[in-house]
Amino acid sequence: MNQDTFPSNRNNYRIFRNNNFRQNNYRQNIRSQSVNRRYDNGGYGFNSRPSIQPQRSRSRQRNQNGPRVLRLNDYMPPELRDDSPNFNPVSAAITAPNTRPVTPIDALPQRQNFATDITQPFGVSDQSEALVPRRQERNGRQHQGENTTSSYRRRQRRVRQRQYREMIDNTNRFNVLLDEVGPDDTEEQQSDPNANNSRMNVKSSKKQKLRLYLEHNRIMSYLQKNCSTSINSRGNQAYVLAATPIYDEWVRNNYELQVWQAYLKMGMEQKHWSKEIIQRTKRRDDVTCTRFVQKKINQLLAKIAQANATISDLQIQLNIYWNQLTNPIVPPATTTTNTTISTITATPVITTESTVGRRDPVDRIEKLILKYIHQCTQHVKKLSENKIKMAKMQMEEFKALQDFEQIATPLQWNIHLTLKPKMKLWPTTNKNLQVALKRVEYDLPPNFIAKTDFNFKIDESVIGQEEAQELYNQMRQVTKDYRVKAMTVYIQALTREQELVLNEIKQIIEGFPKENDQDRIDSQPSIAAFKSYHELRRTGQSRSTSGRCPGSDTFAGRGFLTPAIINQANIYLTDEEEKLLKLGPKFIFNEPAIAARRRTIELATLKRKIEQKFHEKKVCPGRPVNQFIAELDLLLQKLHATPIPLHRRCLNNSKDNHFILEIPSQSIVPTQSVKIISKRKKNYSRLVKRLRHKFRLNNVILQKTDKSKVFHLGKLEDYQKKSQEYMEKTQAYRCLGTNDPLPDLIQRTNKYLLDLRLAKWITQKQYELLCIKPNEVELAHLYYLPKAHKLGTPLRPFISGLRHPTIKISKFLDDLLRPLFNEMAKQTTIDSGFELIKKLEKWSEHKLNDKTLLCTIDVTDLYTMIPQIEGILSLKKMLDSLKLQQIAGLKTETIIRLSRFVMKNNYFYYDGKYYHQIRGEAMGSPLTLTIANCYMFFFERKIVNQVNNSGGLYLRYIDDIFLAINWPERHLKKQIENWNQIDENIKLKAHIGYSTNFLDLLMENNKGQLITQVYHKPSYEPYYLPFNSIHPMHMKKNIAFVLFLRAIRYCSSFHLFINEREAFRIGLLLNKYPNELIQKQFDLVLQKFRINDLISIQNYNQIRMRINSSKENREKLPIDYEEVLFVHFTYCFNMRTFPIRFHNLWKKYFSNSPINDIQPILGTRNTNNLQQHLIHTKNKLYFDLMNKS
Repeated sequence: MNQDTFPSNRNNYRIFRNNNFRQNNYRQNIRSQSVNRRYDNGGYGFNSRPSIQPQRSRSRQRNQNGPRVLRLNDYMPPELRDDSPNFNPVSAAITAPNTRPVTPIDALPQRQNFATDITQPFGVSDQSEALVPRRQERNGRQHQGENTTSSYRRRQRRVRQRQYREMIDNTNRFNVLLDEVGPDDTEEQQSDPNANNSRMNVKSSKKQKLRLYLEHNRIMSYLQKNCSTSINSRGNQAYVLAATPIYDEWVRNNYELQVWQAYLKMGMEQKHWSKEIIQRTKRRDDVTCTRFVQKKINQLLAKIAQANATISDLQIQLNIYWNQLTNPIVPPATTTTNTTISTITATPVITTESTVGRRDPVDRIEKLILKYIHQCTQHVKKLSENKIKMAKMQMEEFKALQDFEQIATPLQWNIHLTLKPKMKLWPTTNKNLQVALKRVEYDLPPNFIAKTDFNFKIDESVIGQEEAQELYNQMRQVTKDYRVKAMTVYIQALTREQELVLNEIKQIIEGFPKENDQDRIDSQPSIAAFKSYHELRRTGQSRSTSGRCPGSDTFAGRGFLTPAIINQANIYLTDEEEKLLKLGPKFIFNEPAIAARRRTIELATLKRKIEQKFHEKKVCPGRPVNQFIAELDLLLQKLHATPIPLHRRCLNNSKDNHFILEIPSQSIVPTQSVKIISKRKKNYSRLVKRLRHKFRLNNVILQKTDKSKVFHLGKLEDYQKKSQEYMEKTQAYRCLGTNDPLPDLIQRTNKYLLDLRLAKWITQKQYELLCIKPNEVELAHLYYLPKAHKLGTPLRPFISGLRHPTIKISKFLDDLLRPLFNEMAKQTTIDSGFELIKKLEKWSEHKLNDKTLLCTIDVTDLYTMIPQIEGILSLKKMLDSLKLQQIAGLKTETIIRLSRFVMKNNYFYYDGKYYHQIRGEAMGSPLTLTIANCYMFFFERKIVNQVNNSGGLYLRYIDDIFLAINWPERHLKKQIENWNQIDENIKLKAHIGYSTNFLDLLMENNKGQLITQVYHKPSYEPYYLPFNSIHPMHMKKNIAFVLFLRAIRYCSSFHLFINEREAFRIGLLLNKYPNELIQKQFDLVLQKFRINDLISIQNYNQIRMRINSSKENREKLPIDYEEVLFVHFTYCFNMRTFPIRFHNLWKKYFSNSPINDIQPILGTRNTNNLQQHLIHTKNKLYFDLMNKS
């Protein structure tokens, strides 16, 4: 063929070629089908075959019609199952009259007891025989119509399936469950004729919603847990599985019937029809609406009656089954022609009730089923109740509108028409916001955000594996940052829409005219009617949008928006292990066993305190104390033993829980076991042990990061290398080898204190307070926190010496000296970013201009670079400047001596060796902070005077310095170089510009205008205490309260405040905080400062000024220990209601006793969190890992 015959257009040429190819293939398929039909019909010399419709392969039919649905018929013996429309008994009899047919591949395993049907006291239904002539006739018609189209054949197939479903037999399905063993076991088994019965209803089953609680394994699991006597008979179990779906539809239809009956009653009595009815009928007249509702009620009544009839039929079949089982009837032996299946019967063996199982009453089974269905359909009941409530609220709203319309003036009615579109828009904006917040809570962002993924492949043959992994981690971090910011902007936009619409509605309602225009008559009735109508409408719209999203516990797991873990060790973690680590160091899982073990000691402590209060009143405690402790013990035992209720959760994918249930029986062979799903709580303890073992095997160190407070996984070799570099750099530690200095240090400490006591430099009470016992102390240990936000992940050293021999002396001196220093340096030191804002805003009112520089200075390694002698001298200099001779009865010379002893005796253990700190002070010791502050105070005197004389602002927080000054940048840099020459031990590193950050505050000089907001470090992770952690509720509420208060105080503009508010709202939602709790804490902040207006762009500055100018009483109130009794108990999940019960018991036993004026204050003790479970920095646990290498 020439190319000229083809179309000139290239696209048309492709279409023409594809169509030509399809036509040729279609002709070849038609020829092959016709040849196959000739072979089947016996043409071309081949032997003729019976005229049987060719059947498709099982796999092909399964792929087209969907997965095979299990039915009760599958549990029956093959010879007694219902006939399938695709099964031809004639063909089976001709092809294998005396042989055993081959079992289908997808058939379920059958019981050996039913190998023959001689044990059955009844015959098989003969309806399958009646279907044979019709099938033969239909097969003949199909072979004659070879030239019909595929659409015609599909229509015919649907007609046949519908006719089969209409004429399906009503044989007793329980007869097949008779379990009597016959003497002969040689009868042939039929293939399952009803194996594909469920495939005919695929299209109808797809329309039905899958209800997980109707799965067989869930039903049987519930019955086994809640039934006093297990239902172990096959007949009862078959009845339960068959009747439960019918009962479910019956219950649901009854709920819906009550709704429509309420609609009808409301329409007939109140002359008001529900909005749902009006939307369907498009009319409000009584005749049309009554007919519509009555028709709906009749349909539901018909469905209920049909369900009742079906259940009654099942009960009759079950009774017949038991009657036949206890009184079997021997049917006569029958022989059939070659077109029927031969059936051989014999005298059955009569079995007792113990053989076949227990016969349970039908009414008891019915109660169990209804109890299960009612428990699983509580949401349906609640939905029906909400529909009736919504209809009543709509009726009240409609009547309020009618009342307002009658008394409203034209101006007032126009205002109503202006407000009407806003009220219609508000539920839409509110719903969009709620859906978006739920998306954040479940970590399921919209597709336009989730589909963005920055990722490309790296050639690992060129780039090393570790470097490639680092690049992949950076890609994931870029994607995560984009998604978090995009979701924040998305939530912010929806929040502003909702707030603006709400503010407009509020302004219109508040601006409603107070008087009539014409007669100047008081319009209070119209105002009341107007506000009543719109309040009802808003309440109804809020109710309609609330409750549509499931609870926070519906979805488990945490996704890409959640705080991540930093896995620099590149160790493999399973999904469960990764989810556990993402919960963070603060997470506490429920451990009621630990609370139960501590109960005895806690009750004994409480009893001793109560008896002490009685003795102080000079009264014998008596019997009430013992009774109170005994009843409290019973209450705690009950709370500790009560399991946590498992809420029903919707699973995302039902295919993961698709199990096959075998009906249990005493005679089932061991290979056919029952597989039942049971919801188990997460075993956190096992996960923790698995992680600790994995880290030990792979030489991995787990620590929380220095700033973001998330878990960091690092290699042991990296920690050892960086630790060695740090020690060589500072030259502050001297290695002692393996000689333990602890015994000698204990002896020297006690001897030094004894010498001071003998010299009368300290009192006997002070000596007893400071002396130590050998069994109460241990040597300090060194550990590092990784600075993941800095390049190379440097380490910050900490020396933990909570039980160090000198810790008592250090804490004693710090309590004496720190208040003195705070009073002396209050003009140049700050404790928080809020103090910085107040001082900076006050300074900027008169001295800030467009050339003002903002500078932050960091002191390098302050704690380790301060010489010990100079640090002690700075303390003496402070005491001399304050002209103090003694403090709390202790001479200043004694304070200096004790401080010097603490500074000179810092020993710790690290990496299998003992070290002595010869320079600086250990980070973590209480006295260290006071000594460092004193040293810096006298170092900065010259700098402070120079800055103040130039009209600048100087502030310091420990080793961080902030400057705001009107110097040229070159001059400021030169001065910093001069300041570095003041003390060789202090090295300053400065950052100069018009924008800088200090602590958690970000400041900017924007052309002479000060802009402040909350500062988040580059390593910031939206991690807060998880809401599902076992902590008291007041701790979780305080987090949202403090974050909202900080956002108002720090953010200088309304736009910055909105950005910060939505950012930490997303962080709280990701940590599973309910949005209702977050919003309530927002309102409590405004209520605390007596602010009734909503925050808007117009009033934000006034609200912020009012909050910042308010004085907070941060002084600790004195505690009268004679009138207060502190009580502590270990907190677990069920202890949420314990405080109320405890105070009720206290009033019951001690309200009229001599200690009725004592106020008990209940506190909680927490169990170990994940950081304490997984991170072990002490000698035997942490350093054994170090010594392994």
